[in-house]
Amino acid sequence: MRMRKKKYLEERLSAVSDYLYISDSEDRNFNTAILNKQYIDFTQWFGSDKPLFLEIGCGKGKFALEYAKSHPDINLIAVEKNSNVIVEACESAKRENLKNLRFIKCGAEYLERHIKEKSINGIFLNFSCPFPKKSYASHRLTHINFLNIYKKLMKKDAEIHQKTDNMHFFEFSIEQFTLGGFILKNISLDLHNSDFEGNIETEYEHRFASLGQPIYRLEAKLNND
Repeated sequence: MRMRKKKYLEERLSAVSDYLYISDSEDRNFNTAILNKQYIDFTQWFGSDKPLFLEIGCGKGKFALEYAKSHPDINLIAVEKNSNVIVEACESAKRENLKNLRFIKCGAEYLERHIKEKSINGIFLNFSCPFPKKSYASHRLTHINFLNIYKKLMKKDAEIHQKTDNMHFFEFSIEQFTLGGFILKNISLDLHNSDFEGNIETEYEHRFASLGQPIYRLEAKLNND
């Protein structure tokens, strides 16, 4: 079911334009759209050249806000393609005057149009849509097609950190990371009952964990040997 457009959405998006970059591509074919590079000058946008981190699918921004606040030594780019959702995240960031958090409205397949290669120090994939139907596997954000995009953006020692509540999606992700040449570490099949420290919950995570559902987590690093 499609989400109804929020009231005064365009006005609200305009009011947070200092925090939000909206991808304006009219080309629905990302294979050709990404050829027209429109790189964002992140040093100018953030006003600093701190290490860049990327959250793909930030939702209403709970993780992004908490991570940015607890890591003032980095700059975080939070990506979301749903206008209704990202506007709330931007409003929260602006309200808290967070200098090291910015947002891009676009699908993950368009990221290399706006972000230069080898510029990202780490990527977060928090509770991405699992797309349960096999025919939709290519839409999953850990599908090899997306991993190949991330690999272009990542610096040599960058890592991807993934969290999900969906066991089958997690198993699929492990297969895809392995296929993509990543080395996996710190794999947890029940994050909230592990000894992992420093976890920042997302909106979905809090809901699922409160119901007693296990949270799956992994870290993936490129094999550069």
